[in-house]
Amino acid sequence: MTSLKKHHRNGRAHFSGHETFPLRQMWLKKAFDQSGAEGVILKSVFTDASAVATFGVGKNMVASIRHWALACGVMRDTNEGFRVGDMVKEILKDGGLDPYAENPSTAWLAHWQLAGKCFRSTTWYWLFNHVTAPTFTRQELEAPLANYARELDPKHRLASATISRDLETCLRSYAPRAAGGSPEDLAEPLLGELGLLQEVHKNQYTFRRGPKASLHDGVFAYALVDFWNRAAPHQSSLAFETIAYAEGSPGRVFKLDEESIAQRLIALSDFTGRKLEWTDSAGLRQVYRKDLEKENIRDMIRRAYD
Repeated sequence: MTSLKKHHRNGRAHFSGHETFPLRQMWLKKAFDQSGAEGVILKSVFTDASAVATFGVGKNMVASIRHWALACGVMRDTNEGFRVGDMVKEILKDGGLDPYAENPSTAWLAHWQLAGKCFRSTTWYWLFNHVTAPTFTRQELEAPLANYARELDPKHRLASATISRDLETCLRSYAPRAAGGSPEDLAEPLLGELGLLQEVHKNQYTFRRGPKASLHDGVFAYALVDFWNRAAPHQSSLAFETIAYAEGSPGRVFKLDEESIAQRLIALSDFTGRKLEWTDSAGLRQVYRKDLEKENIRDMIRRAYD
């Protein structure tokens, strides 16, 4: 059995910043649009008195947009400001691959950043990688999540109300409240269209496992390579069980069943021009990779918008 790096444990738990607003469809674009020709967003854009007018939302929502843009990897914090990546530009620029964040691939990529990486989104990562109960309520999740946070960051003292609010925001991101809430609650969150989580009874949720028709092979291939680079960067092969079940793996984060994963892995060889190759011989099911360049990985994402 190969050893996988615990790539998520950076010693810091993060449970706030979204001001309890789930990520909305146009918010990543709103943040991106503040970037200049050099791909830098001035930090003051989010804090100036004019921020409310700039973004067209209330002050708390401006803070939420900033949080989501960081958590979803649209921008990263640097000394000169928030820097936008080249691939993000290709997707969100006017006339880009998906300027209005309407394509499901954008939502799947955002989900992967939140639930696959544990960066500014501890609850998202924990929910999709550690919760195995067939159904659960927010209240049932609070104590185990608090324990997880203490393991990650023993010195950090977290109020139970903070964890409760973060869980509530996470669950509403995927399973919006039913009719009867305020108009704010009915604004469709970006991740709600993915069909990953369902409210089966009032306040009781279940994961929806299965094929995920809107998940493009390009996003799956990108996520697989991203997971591989962090979990087992020096290995030339990765076992089926690792891809399906390991913490932070595409199988867990996308809630795919075994048959769906196998079908996607079989298709990888053609899709990647044999850069990723599936083998199933003598009872050994694994994927091999060879000579994957950064441009190959970017191309996987581009093709998810075909």
